Amino acid sequence: MKIGIVGLPNVGKSTMFNAITNAGAECANYPFCTIEPNIGVVPVPDERLDELEKMYKPEKKTHAIIEFVDIAGLVKGASKGEGLGNKFLSHIREVDSIVEVVRCFEDPNVVHVDGSINPIRDIETINLELIFADIETVEKRLEKAKKMLKAEKKYQAEIDLLEKIKKVLEEGKSARTIDFNDEEKELLKETFLLTLKPILYIANVSEEQLSNADTDDNVLKVKEYAKAEGAEVIPLCVKIEEELSSLEPEDKKEMLEALGLEESGLDKVVKASYDLLGLMSFLTAGEPEVRAWTIKKGTKAPEAAGKIHSDIQRGFIRAEVVSYDDLMREGSMLAVKEKGLLRSEGKDYIMQDGDIVLFRFNV
Repeated sequence: MKIGIVGLPNVGKSTMFNAITNAGAECANYPFCTIEPNIGVVPVPDERLDELEKMYKPEKKTHAIIEFVDIAGLVKGASKGEGLGNKFLSHIREVDSIVEVVRCFEDPNVVHVDGSINPIRDIETINLELIFADIETVEKRLEKAKKMLKAEKKYQAEIDLLEKIKKVLEEGKSARTIDFNDEEKELLKETFLLTLKPILYIANVSEEQLSNADTDDNVLKVKEYAKAEGAEVIPLCVKIEEELSSLEPEDKKEMLEALGLEESGLDKVVKASYDLLGLMSFLTAGEPEVRAWTIKKGTKAPEAAGKIHSDIQRGFIRAEVVSYDDLMREGSMLAVKEKGLLRSEGKDYIMQDGDIVLFRFNV
């Protein structure tokens, strides 16, 4: 699963990517420093693995992972090929969701591509370019569907849906603001619209703003805009996050405590990004390894087993499941079994986040 980090030039996008991935993407105070997208694979923070590690003392601990892509800064006219527009749009098409970094801080030493700080203008600059690109896509699909309608009446449903989307896009709104029914959602799977991709907004604030982010005027404006799309906003100071990412765990913990924070803003971003994609983790635990496995919410037990190995899915018999909370409360797998909390689940069992599982299979 890929998440694209986007934003106007000089909003802190590549600095945030560096902090998330420690990948050392080039970062400079001029537009188009990022031309080819940088890619970083990041472990999803999961305190449950730390607790299981204490319990099982395994040889290995493996987190679930998520892939971040740092995409070139975008300017007005991208949908018409301005700047690096064509590359920007093609890279966005390849990701599953979007993290949009919005600059909410003042700094005379960091130039703003439009000359002043205005987070809503910046959001709309990017979103309108995606909307324009989507209008073009919808118009092409409409033209094709209308031709096909002459031969097959089933295309009427697609035409109705595309016209509904086009109307909203032409009002300057993203397709994700539309409430689709189940039939429309099925048809949407083949539209590849950019403004349908789930989005998370990052309000990049100064260190001074961070302590009052909940009442900061610029952050509140971003939250109000995001609310209309059903999107989340995470305020963070990218400068602080960059410093935190370079520290050893103990020093990082000390700095977080000094700042009055329970976890870094970037940990929140990674967790929220994971959730944004409709993902969750089930866990396996033993002396060789404790591990988090990524699955989509709503996944059934055999498909989850297939994440470990296709043979386990093919020969699936049952899943022996205990919830993480039950195991932690009882203190050991033996106690869990004695209390009857270890469940035997079949092929129709829908996996829950934090399930600790042993799959029984025969091939």
